[in-house]
Amino acid sequence: MLDKAVTVLDCYQPDGGTFRLTEIASRTGLAKTTAFRLCADLVRLGLLDRDGDSYRLGGKLFELGSLVPRRLHLREAALPFLQDLFEATHETVHLGIRDGHEVAYVERIHGHQALALPSRIGGRLPLTCTGVGKALLAFSGEELIEEVLARPLPQLTPHSVTDAARLRTAIEKVQVSGLAYEEQESALGVCCIASPVFEGSTAVAALSVAVPRDRFRAAQLAPAVRTAALGLSRALGSGT
Repeated sequence: MLDKAVTVLDCYQPDGGTFRLTEIASRTGLAKTTAFRLCADLVRLGLLDRDGDSYRLGGKLFELGSLVPRRLHLREAALPFLQDLFEATHETVHLGIRDGHEVAYVERIHGHQALALPSRIGGRLPLTCTGVGKALLAFSGEELIEEVLARPLPQLTPHSVTDAARLRTAIEKVQVSGLAYEEQESALGVCCIASPVFEGSTAVAALSVAVPRDRFRAAQLAPAVRTAALGLSRALGSGT
């Protein structure tokens, strides 16, 4: 039953939302009676909330997720550097970690006029379509790079890189410069610069700044992104 309960919760990925019981049963492949019983138990435990005849993710999940030690430590260490990067650029900044072939967003700071981006805290996007993802992929080992390049590359916009040779070249440039660039590959009209964050010799995260294409100035933004990533890497290395 635990597996089935997790299946119910997983059906809310990647965007959350609110679903009727029939939708949950359809998404999970469970019998409607089984789905009803599981949803009732999840509501009782605070893992789902019920609103009329619909269900949404419960606040208990957020509380538990925010206490995951690795993410909590990283987020707390990163916030001062993300805030500095935001103050330096006044643009949307992100912190993300790798989870398989995806980047999971741990933190995001934006101003009053937020960009229309597919990224959100707790959300995931393909490694290959984002600046944060490319920065992580470039420093996650040759085995993973080969694994990603051997599969069909996802396309979120017409500008997403779907050619393996072209993506390999981009990854090699990231490995040399420590900077990853994304130009309208995850959202039209948006460009991004990202840099990896290391704990020792391991890339544990990446941070980025996302900017509307019409005011994207890589030469001005890159030093601020690199400085923030290096500062966070030093903080993680010193255990602060």
